[in-house]
Amino acid sequence: MDAFAASICKGLSEKAHSIKNSLSVGFCFGFFQAFMPVIGFLLGRRFAGAIKAIDHWIAFFLLLILGLEMIKESRNAYCEVNRGFDFLSLSKMGVATSIDALAVGVGLAFLNIDIVKSASTIGIVTALLSVVGFKIGSKLGMKSKQIAELTGGIILIGLGVKILIEHLFLQ
Repeated sequence: MDAFAASICKGLSEKAHSIKNSLSVGFCFGFFQAFMPVIGFLLGRRFAGAIKAIDHWIAFFLLLILGLEMIKESRNAYCEVNRGFDFLSLSKMGVATSIDALAVGVGLAFLNIDIVKSASTIGIVTALLSVVGFKIGSKLGMKSKQIAELTGGIILIGLGVKILIEHLFLQ
């Protein structure tokens, strides 16, 4: 949802939408959203044995913090965005919007998830949503960014609660 919101902002920054820029935004956000969970997953796997007893709490708190941050950001009607579409500009945004995906990757390591399948799905869905968000940016404006971030925050918190309930009550 961060990448979707950022792609809306990128769309707001461009008057005449080109397919090249739209695909560049989608590829960049999709790539980093797929890459960062893999890095987090590898780090989580490295330390999983040491924190296995509290892994569900770690996943819960990471998702709770990320979700609350997204909800907080959804209240911001301001959208600061770099107007460049060069590799460096897009990469900075891609990394910035995918830092939370690194934390999600750590959580996935504790859940024994197939990281290749998960990262691929995350990357493809993010790329598609980013292309759509880029187009929406010029049509709907900032309200769509706020709705995307609010929804994403609620979903992350819900996932955290689900993980916690499953580990505490359903095992």
